[in-house]
Amino acid sequence: MSIASRDASTVGSGTEAESTPARLPLLGLLALFTAAFTAVLTELLPAGLLPGMSRSLGVSEGRVGFLVTGYAAASFLAAIPLTAALRGLRRRPVLIGTLAGFALCNAVTALSSSYALTFGARLVAGVMGGTLWAMLAGYAARMVPAERRGRAIAIVLAGITVALSFGIPAGTALAGLAGWRTAFATVAVLAVVLVGWVVWRVPDFPGEPASERVPLWRIAAMPGIRTVLTITLLLLLGHQAMYTYMAPFTERSGFGRTGLVLFVFGLATVAGIWLVGVLIDRHPRRTLLGALALIAAAMLALGLFGRSPVVLLAAVAAWGVAFGGAPTLLQTALVRISGPGRADVATSMQTTVYNAGIAAGSLAGGVVLESADAGAGALPWTALPLITVALTTVRASRRHAFPPR
Repeated sequence: MSIASRDASTVGSGTEAESTPARLPLLGLLALFTAAFTAVLTELLPAGLLPGMSRSLGVSEGRVGFLVTGYAAASFLAAIPLTAALRGLRRRPVLIGTLAGFALCNAVTALSSSYALTFGARLVAGVMGGTLWAMLAGYAARMVPAERRGRAIAIVLAGITVALSFGIPAGTALAGLAGWRTAFATVAVLAVVLVGWVVWRVPDFPGEPASERVPLWRIAAMPGIRTVLTITLLLLLGHQAMYTYMAPFTERSGFGRTGLVLFVFGLATVAGIWLVGVLIDRHPRRTLLGALALIAAAMLALGLFGRSPVVLLAAVAAWGVAFGGAPTLLQTALVRISGPGRADVATSMQTTVYNAGIAAGSLAGGVVLESADAGAGALPWTALPLITVALTTVRASRRHAFPPR
């Protein structure tokens, strides 16, 4: 039996989507949404807790910042090899094991007084993160009929946006009231509750039998896969080069309220992922083209008129709307090309590319910022060519990666 037919029979017997095609299995998808939310909290929470963690662990704030770096590096290195090693196992036990790993690592972080132990726990958490991100989109796609995959993936990946916009600020506020250890303990408890939720509402799916397992290089060589990965890299390079250094760019405008600017961006991403959820199953190509064009227009406005607070806020809002749904559009394209049964491997490649884009984009933006002849004003002009190339590539990729419907 092929993977596609086996998935179809599993969905038909184990989810709500087959018996009532018009409805999404919302409780199961929301469990995966919460998994994405938990992963982002685990990864980025230390960034908002630097002073308290620094005092408790007896290290500098810079070394506490390395807890985020270590997580990202472990996620980058683990995503492809660990996904390949686990692809033959049933999906729900792998998901449960990953969430249990998050619970354990966050509990160790909450209790640890040793920087070395905390750093080790963060590395293990990063491995869990790389595994989770590789499987979420494919899992969501296997839970619903083909014509609802885009919306299902949008619901799950909205957990990222909600975590960035509300989860991290809420965790930081909780730490201010009850201490940073309480914040990590809360995330650990959330992961434990989530394990029970997954057992209750998320269906299980088979792994890939050895006889049907396609080598990684053949998945990477499938027509359209490399194009989607290239778009992902270009988008993250341009986005991160600008987003990482919004504080100096905002100060350059004379506005100076970086927190408000980032809050506007965060709210706009929520609107963007909702909009993409509405459009993605009917107009995926046009929606992605529109999103990239809007990001390019925002970069152009910031480059030309970024010193105006009104233009700054309007451009950042437009950028946030466009960027909020872009990862969902790209992951949906990968799932369509590879098929849901092989989506874990394809999205593990995207996870690696995504992290590489974040690192390289931040580095490129920092080099531009430190240049005596450039400075913060040159950041939009650094991002604009990258986004324009991504837009042009999507327009040209009509056959395999982004076919018209």
